[in-house]
Amino acid sequence: MARSLFGTDGVRGRANSAPMTAETAMRIGMAAGMVFNRGDHRHRAVIGKDTRLSGYMIEQALTAGFLSVGMDVLLLGPLPTPAVGFLTCSMRADVGVMISASHNPYEDNGIKLFGPDGFKLSDAVETQIEALVHSPAGVRLAPPPAIGRAKRLDDADGRYIEAVKASAQRRLDLSGLKVVVDCANGAAYKVAPTVLWELGAEVISLGVSPDGFNINGKCGSTHPESLQEHVVMHGADIGIALDGDADRLAMVCEKGQVIDGDQLMAAIAERWRRDDRLTGGGVVATVMSNLGLERFIDRHGLKLVRTQVGDRYVLERMRADGFNLGGEQSGHIIMTDHATTGDGLMAALQAMSVLIKSKKPASATFRCFEPVPQLLKNVRVRDATAALEAKAVVAAIAAGEKKLGKKGRLLVRKSGTEPLIRVMAEGDDSDLVKSVVDQIIEAIPRQAA
Repeated sequence: MARSLFGTDGVRGRANSAPMTAETAMRIGMAAGMVFNRGDHRHRAVIGKDTRLSGYMIEQALTAGFLSVGMDVLLLGPLPTPAVGFLTCSMRADVGVMISASHNPYEDNGIKLFGPDGFKLSDAVETQIEALVHSPAGVRLAPPPAIGRAKRLDDADGRYIEAVKASAQRRLDLSGLKVVVDCANGAAYKVAPTVLWELGAEVISLGVSPDGFNINGKCGSTHPESLQEHVVMHGADIGIALDGDADRLAMVCEKGQVIDGDQLMAAIAERWRRDDRLTGGGVVATVMSNLGLERFIDRHGLKLVRTQVGDRYVLERMRADGFNLGGEQSGHIIMTDHATTGDGLMAALQAMSVLIKSKKPASATFRCFEPVPQLLKNVRVRDATAALEAKAVVAAIAAGEKKLGKKGRLLVRKSGTEPLIRVMAEGDDSDLVKSVVDQIIEAIPRQAA
């Protein structure tokens, strides 16, 4: 069947509107409980969330769904997405759930599912769950004695904090570093400052006062302006900005300049290569990563393997081909030696380890290559598929590819999480890049918007 519920990163939408309603969340809990009800043991689900107001509603609905099919539930409270993956595996749960819309505003929410191994589900398993959501008659409710129980896990924060600290090689010592961390008023508002302080850093915290409405609001990795200002103001060595569910990050150097995921992957890859820790012979990234990263990786005798957009596809390729480092330009950094999904806090520790070993300021450490001029513009549309199939858009894309030739790249795609068309071009001629993007944007039919 064609998938209509799951996107590139679980289920996502506006809270209290389809599909992000309490009813759908309960059906997802019932369906996932059925799919992962395997064997005779007492089955268990773990549920984490970020700090959105709607998280309470969705958490309770999911819990009811799981309990109704005989699965016990452990409620983790606000914790990063990677913590849910970690605890699903660590606690021998059958399924894990993260309630979050990542970097989206508070009005949105989402549901991400993890298998018993702590990894996000495959398309095939998500399709199986979706089929049960749409056909609830296939769900078998538990008899009264077998209905599940729910309770809160009081030490979830502490378990994850220790796992993050353990991911840093040889007990990373951040003594002497002044760090500004922006937690986006999101899931890491407690754990991120704690980890940095316990490792010895002088910590200045931003975005640590969630109220249900301010997650990602002019803060975090998608809005690093406040972090840039505070890094310079406080004379900090480095700044860290996490997104709402802390599975990705942006960093800021001592001069207040943003360091994106491509530069972080380059620096970590080169350090790991020197330390003989890099496996797979290179790095996995998406089609959005800058051509400059590809050239840098190539110069060091490594290979850059590209996937379609989405950290799940990066991870699938990493697992299939034995890579232990991959990620996205947006700041999803995946390190399979340490985590089952992107982990912004673990990636920040690895980057700070590189910084300390380099004995250089962050502005030099994380300027591994000169980025090729790249321009990304988004267009909000009602029907992205129809817009991309319009003759004028098809012709504009073909013309743009011809203009850029072999010295550039063009990518036009639908967003997997928002009603947007994303138009990205890059090449050594910045004026040409801008011209190509603008011509495609202009060609998108206005009736689709």
